[in-house]
Amino acid sequence: MSVNNVQAVLIVGAMILGTVITRFLPFLVFPAGKSTPPFIEYLGKTLPYATMGLLVVYCLKGIRLTAAPYGLPELLAVAAVAVLHRRKGNSLLSIGAGTVFYMFLVQAVF
Repeated sequence: MSVNNVQAVLIVGAMILGTVITRFLPFLVFPAGKSTPPFIEYLGKTLPYATMGLLVVYCLKGIRLTAAPYGLPELLAVAAVAVLHRRKGNSLLSIGAGTVFYMFLVQAVF
């Protein structure tokens, strides 16, 4: 499917509008002098953990425990992420190093 110039401009315009709305809307809805509603504070505290749990389930859903390598690379990578996060407390470092470790295991070891 090819896109003509008018369609390309409309697509780019829609992307710009969506980006601007998602960037500026929170500042309009929750101004600096006004207190944040309790429900939004609750979501801010619980959603990061829920998101991480969802990502863990999504990443581990395809493990086959009945066939080699029996989920070993995934479990080792999860353990590496947990240990790194426990020691360093840096999510970016933990996730990044865990990903590199997993890719190394899959490409070179298993």
